[in-house]
Amino acid sequence: MPAKPQPAIDVILEPFVRFARLEAAGGILLLASTAAALIWANSPWASSYDALWHISLSFGFGRFLLAQDLHHWINDGLMCIFFFVVGLEIKREVLTGELSSFKRAALPFAAALGGVVVPALVFVAFNHGTEDIHGWAVPMATDIAFALGVLALLGSRVPVALKVFVTALAIVDDIVAVLIIAIFYTEDISLHSLIAGLIGIAVSYLFNRLGVRRPLVYTLIGIFVWLATLKSGVHATIAGILLAFTIPTETFLDISTYLDRTRPLLDELREASCQPGDNATHGCQGIAHELEQQSELLQQPLYRIEHLLQPWVTLLIMPIFALANAGVHIGGFDAILHNPVSLGVALGLLLGKPVGITLFSWISVKTGLAAKPEDVRWLQLVGASVLCGIGFTMSLFIANLAFGLSPTLDLSKIGTLSASLLSGIFGSLILRRASGSAHAVASAASPQGH
Repeated sequence: MPAKPQPAIDVILEPFVRFARLEAAGGILLLASTAAALIWANSPWASSYDALWHISLSFGFGRFLLAQDLHHWINDGLMCIFFFVVGLEIKREVLTGELSSFKRAALPFAAALGGVVVPALVFVAFNHGTEDIHGWAVPMATDIAFALGVLALLGSRVPVALKVFVTALAIVDDIVAVLIIAIFYTEDISLHSLIAGLIGIAVSYLFNRLGVRRPLVYTLIGIFVWLATLKSGVHATIAGILLAFTIPTETFLDISTYLDRTRPLLDELREASCQPGDNATHGCQGIAHELEQQSELLQQPLYRIEHLLQPWVTLLIMPIFALANAGVHIGGFDAILHNPVSLGVALGLLLGKPVGITLFSWISVKTGLAAKPEDVRWLQLVGASVLCGIGFTMSLFIANLAFGLSPTLDLSKIGTLSASLLSGIFGSLILRRASGSAHAVASAASPQGH
């Protein structure tokens, strides 16, 4: 029987679907958006770049009117979804992943602590006694999408255990960054709005305990919590993190019950022998719908929501954020190289990150507090720690909070972008060398190597 021709829409979309499935797709789009922002902001059309992000958009009516420029809608609105997904990842890792036990979490936790403390100290060393000291948190963050994107491009040269280590480290890094945003970068607080937001989070948790599993319910609660948090003075992205921890992880069905319910449906579907155009097609569709319903009951709501939002965050929200925030006006390089803010951020990421991560990892392993994965060599861990100097998304985000509209903002962004680029290059080179050395050692140790 000849194969059924593929629908035209599938032929058109297939290359895009393949691209979206690549681990490195998010990093590639981020890089393209960053390049586009830099070129646009330093071109003869730079004024149109600035004007675009200052377009005012309003939603609501009367007393409930919410007006922000496009830049704020992106940073306070779309990035709330980004932080919500980060929160889901954190909850998953704490419950079942690398952060689920002290033994598994010890190494990435110690590494993340070093990757937070040392970069901050580097920035403070350059800016001590100046009004720009409040930017100390800018070089502390790791961009997990970019770092994992580079690791994905390196393929089998990188052990799986090292990718897991970097993922867990970046998640701990995100936890620290969120705490810092909440504590140190919060404006004047409106108590009534804050209480309203906390009530919304409590309601979401209550619905979780009552067994509500519909994502739409949590979406509506999330919109209310975001609006209340936005009005409270606490940065709205904190709402995303807190709400993520209320999303259910329990399922309606266990595997045994699911199998008991679906086996008869599969047998019925097999006996129906449905073919397109048959009168039985409607019945087959009903069986398929029931199978889908039972499969949804088997899945964790957290898992479903995370996998629904992840492509939107990776392929749309983060590239838009990069386009809106990476367009800095590059002036004379001499001024940049001698500015304490740009130097503090750049050296904090480029040197402070790898030194802090490697040093704290080594101390934790030597003291017996943590164990290094057997198939990860120290040179590979050093290469991964250099990659963690790719601050990008989180660093740019914190820079906006720390410096606002001051001229220092562009300098901090230049430091972030330059350090992220160099960290990606140097980290890749070190990991390539480390994988080559590991292969040589393995070959020499094998019987064929003698």
